[in-house]
Amino acid sequence: MRKTWAQLGAAVLGLALVGAACGGSEDKASETGAAAATAGQLVGMKGTTPLVKLSDDFKKKLSDAWVKAGNQPLKDYNYGAEAYDAVVVIALAAEKAKTDGIDYAKEINGITRGGEKCKDFTSCKAIIAKGGDPDYDGISGPLEFSGNCEPTKASFGVLQFGKDNRLDDTKTVYKEASAPAAADVPQVPVEGTRAGDGTLKLGTIFPQAGSLAFLGPPEFAGFDLAIADINAAGGVLGKPVVGIKGDSGDATTDTVNQTTDRLLAEKVDAIIIGASSGVSLKVIDKITGAGVVQFSPANTSKTLSTYKDKGLYCRTAPSDVVQGAVLGAIVVGDGHKNVAIINRNDSYGVGLTEDLTKAITEAGGKVVITKTYDEKADKFNAEVNEIKAQKPDAVVIIGFEESSKILSTMVEAGVGPTKIAVYGVDGNMGNALGESFDAGK
Repeated sequence: MRKTWAQLGAAVLGLALVGAACGGSEDKASETGAAAATAGQLVGMKGTTPLVKLSDDFKKKLSDAWVKAGNQPLKDYNYGAEAYDAVVVIALAAEKAKTDGIDYAKEINGITRGGEKCKDFTSCKAIIAKGGDPDYDGISGPLEFSGNCEPTKASFGVLQFGKDNRLDDTKTVYKEASAPAAADVPQVPVEGTRAGDGTLKLGTIFPQAGSLAFLGPPEFAGFDLAIADINAAGGVLGKPVVGIKGDSGDATTDTVNQTTDRLLAEKVDAIIIGASSGVSLKVIDKITGAGVVQFSPANTSKTLSTYKDKGLYCRTAPSDVVQGAVLGAIVVGDGHKNVAIINRNDSYGVGLTEDLTKAITEAGGKVVITKTYDEKADKFNAEVNEIKAQKPDAVVIIGFEESSKILSTMVEAGVGPTKIAVYGVDGNMGNALGESFDAGK
């Protein structure tokens, strides 16, 4: 199994201490030189991720939930609110349907629109108790699900790296966006007959290791915090909600199938899964085929918008149709007309590239080159050299953990963020990117 970011950090620290204990002055000098060489190389890099301006109170609660589970305080909050809202929406739908069986899926979309506004589980549950129809506006935004169980409205955080190669929160700005009108489709019928047992049981499949491991901590924390809040308010169907955690790995492993089999064997009523769309697509037929809701706080591939999912796949993250439009407007709005894109060769990378290209073109810019790379590759010299040859005034990297290696190659080629405008996306914009870049990984 690949190591988590925390484990990698501990390993690096351990090696540094061993070198110091052995009097390894050359190693220490080398490490110091490497740190100096990378210091500030990411400064100015911008990127988008679905994000609202989270309150300090919520961020503290989220981090406290992660610490309570035996971890260090959170460094990133990406998709923590979306994970929290996914749990609350499922819980409210089960309460409204009066069952944890498959029929609660028929209530999910309605929980987010068309009724009496409410901001938390307690107030929404009170509306249901009176025979009313709640319209949950959650921590992550207004939600407003379409008939295919995904939000038609979203808030994006435009993040920026500072001189320490970490995100500078003082420079974060927020932009609201809506999906095209055509995205608001009719209700997708729910297919299946799975019965409930009266106890809402939720499983998670979040990344504990692999290329999106930095997204795991806030997602797990959001899951834990939501269950704690719901149970403090009396639970669902008169009983506490039960949570079971599992690892998704990434698209290079089969971890997600193993975790899915375990959770289905434990008869969960929903599986909350993230962060990679490619990972979700590996198991969507298995989960929905079992009559279980598959709900993601972080999947953004537009492939999932029209997937034949029996009306059982939902997400609180907006489709990349929206992210592409937002990021494209930002790139061109910053004054860049000739843009290069380098992207992963998967449903996420290819799909977001399509929508980003369209947005840049419609805003008056031009994509001068698109380089699609193998996500398993270790070197990106050829792709970066081809991009450099086109002399773009901005480069967009659509990737995951490997974005660190791409950036290192760009810096060596003289087209890093301090030389040319560089933009990222939700798959790579996090402090973990800066940590990995500094460590040369």
